[in-house]
Amino acid sequence: MAGLYVPATRAGDLVFSSGAVPVRDGEVTHRGRVGAEVSLEEAQAAARIAVVNALASVRAEVGSLKRVMRVIKLTGYVASAPGFSDQPAVMNAASQLLIDAFGEAGQSARTAVGVAELPLGVPVEVDLVVLLR
Repeated sequence: MAGLYVPATRAGDLVFSSGAVPVRDGEVTHRGRVGAEVSLEEAQAAARIAVVNALASVRAEVGSLKRVMRVIKLTGYVASAPGFSDQPAVMNAASQLLIDAFGEAGQSARTAVGVAELPLGVPVEVDLVVLLR
């Protein structure tokens, strides 16, 4: 990815991930706006991939996801076609993955925002704030 940033940064017992997008093996998995080129189901798959990538950034920063005590905040940005307003349903897929991975500690505060465009033409970008043990 291009940019002048680090994938994650730590402040005390908190780790903040940078925005993560649906990329696997260096390739974008989904492109387009939800409600136009991308279906709700495809956007949910993209959100799951993006949150896995955000978790990978956290793991790289702290060494192990076993250090995660709680997911504090999940923010999701959804590239939305005009009239698409189901951003929460897109982000439910990312939230569910966090709950599946961490149990109750994966339930977090969350924001789901509709935007016109995202980097690389992806439909979803996420970032996390996690609390460490």
